[in-house]
Amino acid sequence: MDNPEEDSLNLHEDEEIIEVIELNDTEQTAEDLAEELEDVDFSEAGNAGNAGNADDDGWEAEDEMESEQDDSELTFSKHTGSVFCVSLDPVSNSLAVTGGEDDRAFVWSVSDGDVLFECTGHKDSVTCAAFSCDSKLVVSADMSGLIKVWKVENKEEIWSFEVGDLEWLEWHPCAPVLLAGTADGNVWMWKIPSGECKTFQGPSCQATSGKILPDGKRAIVGYEDGSLRLWDLKQGNAVYVIKGHDGHQGALTSIACNKEGTLALTGSVDGQAKLFNTSTGKVLCSFSNENSEAKDSMQEQDSNSVESVGFCNVRYSIDLCLLTKMGVVHLQWEEASAVVYTCNLAGVVTLWDARSGVMMSEYRGHSAEILDFVLNREASVAVTAGGDHQAKVFCLQRPDR
Repeated sequence: MDNPEEDSLNLHEDEEIIEVIELNDTEQTAEDLAEELEDVDFSEAGNAGNAGNADDDGWEAEDEMESEQDDSELTFSKHTGSVFCVSLDPVSNSLAVTGGEDDRAFVWSVSDGDVLFECTGHKDSVTCAAFSCDSKLVVSADMSGLIKVWKVENKEEIWSFEVGDLEWLEWHPCAPVLLAGTADGNVWMWKIPSGECKTFQGPSCQATSGKILPDGKRAIVGYEDGSLRLWDLKQGNAVYVIKGHDGHQGALTSIACNKEGTLALTGSVDGQAKLFNTSTGKVLCSFSNENSEAKDSMQEQDSNSVESVGFCNVRYSIDLCLLTKMGVVHLQWEEASAVVYTCNLAGVVTLWDARSGVMMSEYRGHSAEILDFVLNREASVAVTAGGDHQAKVFCLQRPDR
């Protein structure tokens, strides 16, 4: 931020409120962080800007949303339903995989949209699809719990497994290992392609989100009851549990950690985000929507859900987004600058300067909400997944940093 003494909320027309809480550039201890951030919160998005439109008819139906402007370089139109997820291969960033409501997943070229192969055989909406750390494997998984792994080189299925209703799925950062959470509260871990399996039993509620830490030895898992567990992946035990007053009061929606894996940030439907030390499990501070308790219906409370959280790699900052009428679905920091990218339910990709909160640019082209997006390594390309049955490739201009 240009003025670190002002905690400012920034609103651009109908876009999201983004708050960036900047810490010191110098190295800090966990206790320093707690003292510095314990009084920080952020106001309800609905109270700022566009107040005169608060009683408008609300959200437009998908078939009523029209995009007169298309900034994309390429549109992938093989899906016949909403596209729920997208991922880029981490080695070359030349291939994308998308999964959709049509029970299909495709691996395709970002440069020309040509399909390399289709991940066939799914029987429900494909909500998870991603490449392994070496880009040699790709996984596709549907809501019913059917998981399939394919070898990219020969386009062949090499492994499949079926669990209960799937909540999330993630590759290990440096090994051919998958971690998945299910609606029955279990977390599964498999070696691919051998299929060696280990399970981690949580409480009797959904394992709603998960994140493998950078060391590859531990994973943070959040649950529907608001609790959080740090699992030792080798030993199979929970190192600690955060619940009750220290935990969330609603299901966890998102988890992020810094590059060192020493700090983690969680978001929840309770309108709060919590920062904690991953080694000790000590909650350092909480960020809350101060007006969330005033809501008088569950639907209104859900509108305050913290939908996405993330750490900036350049400036030691934390970013939090609230879901509002133009709700942010996902955010991603640029690797080498203090620029944060968001996609929203209006079908727009927006670039923000996290130092000032100023909107730098935006990209349009979808006629419905954007449900997921991913940046390439250089942040020169964004690939989006939309409710209009399309995935799009946007070439991003690089504004002055």
